[in-house]
Formats: sequence, C-alpha cells, structure tokens
Amino acid sequence: MNPRATDRARYDRATAHLDAPLALVDLEAFDANADDLVRRAGGKPIRVASKSVRSRALLERVLARDGFAGIMSFTLAESLWLARAGFTDVLLAYPSADRARYAELAGDRKLADAVTVMIDDPAQLDLIDAARDGGREELRICLELDTALRMLGGRVRIGALRSPLREPAQLAELARSIARRPGFRLVGLMAYEGHIAGVGDALAGRPLRSLVIRAMQATARRELTERRAAVVRAVRTVAPELEFVNGGGTGSVQHTAAEDAVTEIAAGSGLYVPRLFDNYTSFTGRPAALFAQPVVRRPGVGVVTVLGGGYPASGPAGRDRLPVPYLPEGLRFDGQEGPGEVQTPLLGSAADDLLIGDKVWFRHAKAGELCERFETLRLVEGDRVVASVPTYRGEGHTFL
Repeated sequence: MNPRATDRARYDRATAHLDAPLALVDLEAFDANADDLVRRAGGKPIRVASKSVRSRALLERVLARDGFAGIMSFTLAESLWLARAGFTDVLLAYPSADRARYAELAGDRKLADAVTVMIDDPAQLDLIDAARDGGREELRICLELDTALRMLGGRVRIGALRSPLREPAQLAELARSIARRPGFRLVGLMAYEGHIAGVGDALAGRPLRSLVIRAMQATARRELTERRAAVVRAVRTVAPELEFVNGGGTGSVQHTAAEDAVTEIAAGSGLYVPRLFDNYTSFTGRPAALFAQPVVRRPGVGVVTVLGGGYPASGPAGRDRLPVPYLPEGLRFDGQEGPGEVQTPLLGSAADDLLIGDKVWFRHAKAGELCERFETLRLVEGDRVVASVPTYRGEGHTFL
C-alpha cells in the first residue's frame, strides 16, 4: 500500500464514527512540518502566522515547541482576543482602523504590553490617538517595509501592494516621528517578501515559467537583503533598542534566516501545508490539514457526487485557488461544474470503488481559510481521533 493509500485508511478508520463534512489535522504531519520549519530557520525564532492556523489549541501546541516564539495576527480584534487568552507576544501584521479596539488597547496595561500594532503612515498614528478615548497606555509600534522588486526604473514592480515605505530615509523619518510623539514606542520592523515566500518555483508541467520565477526570486533576494540591512541600520540610529526585525514566510524561511539584519522569521502555512505549497524546490512538507465530504450520489460509471466542497481560497480567481480531491487518488473535478456550493461531481476510475456515505478527502488551496468552513478540527494520531478542538469559528469568532 502506498503512503497516500495508507493515510486514507488511517483517516477513514479514525473518523469512522463521524459523519462528513468534517476537517482533521494529522498531528504527526503537523509536528514534522514544525520541525522542518525550525530546521530551516537555523536557530532564529519563528513567529507563527495565526491566519494560517486559526485554532487556539494548535497555536498553543506549536508555541510549546522549541524554536517558536510569538504570534503574527491579522486583525486588531483577534490580537486583543488572543492577548486576553494568555498569549503574551502578538504582532498585528496589518494596519487597523478599528477605533473601538484601539480604545481598549490604550486603556489596558496588560493588552498594551502584549500587542504590537503595525503602521506605515503618520495618519495611522493620528487615527489611533483620536481613538484612545482617554486611554493613556504607551502602544508598541512596528513599521512595515515594502519588499517589492522594482526593475526598469520602477516601470516593473513584482510584489504585494502593502507599505509605501521603501527607502531607509523614509523609515528613519517615520521612526523619528514616533520618537517625538508621546504614547508610542517603536519596537520592531517587519518586511514580508510574498513574491518569494508565497510563490512556488517548481510548477508542475511548466518548466520555463519555473525557471523565470527562480530567476526573479534570486534577484529579489539579493536586492532585498541589501535594502533591508540598510533600513535596519537607519532605523536603529533612531531606535537603538529595536526589539525585533521580522521577515520571511513559509517559502523563504532558510533564505530570510540567513540575513544578519533579520532576528525572527514569520511562518504559518508550512504547518498545514495546503496545496499552494506543493511547488517549491527548497522544501517538501506533509499535508496535515484535510477536509472530508460524503459521497451522496453515483450518477454513472466513473462518477460520484459529494455534498458541498466548493471552498475556494482568496487571491486572483483561478484553478490554483480551488481545493483538490486528494484521497482516494485518481479523482478529478468535472469541467462543467467544478467544486460546487452544495454538490461536487468527481470523475475517475476511483469513483467506482466508492459507496454512498464514503468519505472523499480534500486539500484546501490555502491554510487557515479552511477553518472558516468548520467549527471543529479532529486531531488524529495514527488511526485515532485523540482530540476535537475548536477553530476560531467554533469559538464564535470570524475576524474577517
């Protein structure tokens, strides 16, 4: 029996008493992926991206392991919720306009000590001050650097449209603005190189495009390494006690960790290893998070239909944003229907071995977004469900 068939047999035995739809996390694969991230980080701590996990129990599990320290959150409401739950180092990775939560943050010493907020514009400081509602706590601030690769005099830009702060002088000037302003303390820098960390460089069946991506990423790494180091030097002249410089992502851990200027790495998707992280030359992870849909129809030879399953991921619309049937092997979507809201036909010879009520296991395109579809994750060891833990949604929270 090949490894995937073995996994299918384990998952079916473990969940035989449970009806689908359901989601599981294979703890052996999850822990192995965590170990691989630590190995690739080469001794630098990994800050866990919560949007890629979205379960407090699994955040606690990974943070209990050596090599992991702190959370990178995605909304201010989530940050405060996590801090109140006992997480003591939460970096909000995106600027917020949540005035009510800023007032809570500024009025609570424990929260203000635990949460660091992101800015890249003085106007964001103005919004925070206007929202304080009498709160006087000093807020921890992180600046974000634009990591995009620019070529041909800026006419070509590759990278996410995030921060407007690009050059050392820009970040140093904003650092000086923070230093002059009561109620704020600059403690960190962040630079997320999504065009390196989040873009696979070994696309199946597309060797030429893969070569182009690898060449682009090599150029981008060289440019960013120099510019990030210059930015850190410039900001440290203003804030010499800067606590951290965060960079990277699952796809670039070892490259970013090699930079002297970077003190910690961000990663999260590499714990679950969704399908978008299959196409990298630098690492191979183990799929750890899966969801199952039940077979409810057998329309004909070589066809079964499962209930639901249409869980597309965010990003530019395309086939790579769709989930994929994973177990049993040999199933594919129908080109006319694809994965649907209420039913998903699946084609292939493997369909003829499936009975009404059997489970088909899928992989989501992204990591934590799967958790927006399920209230519970079944944690599997071997062929047993050893625990059932809530997702954010299961605890009553959908932060975005």
